[in-house]
Amino acid sequence: MAYKNLCISIMKENRMLDRYLKTVITKCNYSKTTNFESSENNEKTTHFGFQTIKESEKTNEVYTVFENVANYYDIMNDTMSMGIHRIWKDIFIQELGPTHGTHLLDSAGGTGDITFRYMNFLKNTPNPQAIRSSVTVCDINQHMLDVGKERANRLGLSQDTNCSITWKQENAENFSFPEESFTAYTIAFGIRNITYADKVLSEAYRVLQPGGRFLCLEFSHINNGALQWLYDQYSFQIIPVMGHLITGQWKAYQYLVESIRRFPKQEDFKDMIQTAGFRNVTYKNLTYGMVAIHSGFKL
Repeated sequence: MAYKNLCISIMKENRMLDRYLKTVITKCNYSKTTNFESSENNEKTTHFGFQTIKESEKTNEVYTVFENVANYYDIMNDTMSMGIHRIWKDIFIQELGPTHGTHLLDSAGGTGDITFRYMNFLKNTPNPQAIRSSVTVCDINQHMLDVGKERANRLGLSQDTNCSITWKQENAENFSFPEESFTAYTIAFGIRNITYADKVLSEAYRVLQPGGRFLCLEFSHINNGALQWLYDQYSFQIIPVMGHLITGQWKAYQYLVESIRRFPKQEDFKDMIQTAGFRNVTYKNLTYGMVAIHSGFKL
């Protein structure tokens, strides 16, 4: 009898999980666009995970999410990805392949993961002529930048003689930088959190010099049904629990997994990058498409 009751309980839980996942999929497929018209006051709305909110509210909502988790951001990245995010970021910098004299804008650079890899890559590259490089780390969230600054000081990178580092609070949709200020632009796990991805791409194009490279690392879409199912179980059942236990923030990590499902698929994002003016646009899937590196050049 106990065995029978256990089987019945498991069957009920599986049916509940299936209904939940069908709801998730329905929400993901509801629209391929990010902007919707509000029937009440005609103010455009956008997605915040699976929620629909006013476009004017999204920046503040995202700011609050990252303000609350800034001090735990790197610990959670290691925990959620089991350290694989470090490999993704290493591959990302190898794909960039910076040379001495590169002037990088690390957009949504947060706690400095991409910047530090960039600087270490240059350190390990011969520089007989002592050519100076630079990196400007920008993020809309000052708390994230403060964490990055502290890390840079601990790692001894703040006074690097071959590469200067600048930290600036900036909105990636509307930079204060002059046109053609940088030779390379990176954004890692940031563009899906910004309200107007098309404005981010347009600004990236504006601040790059002719010949400059745009490189984006972002969560993407797995095209294998079985792997996607397993990924969904982990994402929706485990990650928010981790977030609650480690940071005390369930909502922030529920938003994280929902925002990934709302981000455009690889081909669609490629089209957006091309529309912004970039040429030779390509993408490379990592871990079966769980993340993708998108590349383009200002030619």
